[in-house]
Amino acid sequence: MTPAVQALKRAKIDYQLLYYEHDANADSFGGEAAAKLNLDPHAMYKTLIACDEQNPRNMVVAIVPVAGHLDLKKLAKAAGIKKMKMADPALAEKTTGYIKGGISPIGQKKRLPTFLDESAEALEHIYVSGGKRGLTLEIAPKPVMTLLNGKFVPIAAA
Repeated sequence: MTPAVQALKRAKIDYQLLYYEHDANADSFGGEAAAKLNLDPHAMYKTLIACDEQNPRNMVVAIVPVAGHLDLKKLAKAAGIKKMKMADPALAEKTTGYIKGGISPIGQKKRLPTFLDESAEALEHIYVSGGKRGLTLEIAPKPVMTLLNGKFVPIAAA
């Protein structure tokens, strides 16, 4: 049971667990999950950790479709930070308590400001990492964003 699943249970938020066999040679964790679970890559979301260029410990969570990319300028604007970059993977792992490729937006060790691309607002369910490679959560985006005190914002690159 990952911290993500425990957090959803505590909050009484409905979810479904989806498992797949992770391939250590996969170059895209989210893409691998979408392909192996036969999911629409526009409904499968990747969890990325970005940080303030001037203060790398000032991190935020960005959740965007695996079919697209994160727009760091849009994320910086949403987060009220002048300029952002992707966080160092080791620091992201230490801060969230999850490993790269298994970082869930839910149940992180340290609660970070969380931004979900606005495309998710129109979907009944989205798919995100369940907190380890090979585990995906099917969740309704609105209750989860309420739990995370997150915001729906336009942060995906067109």
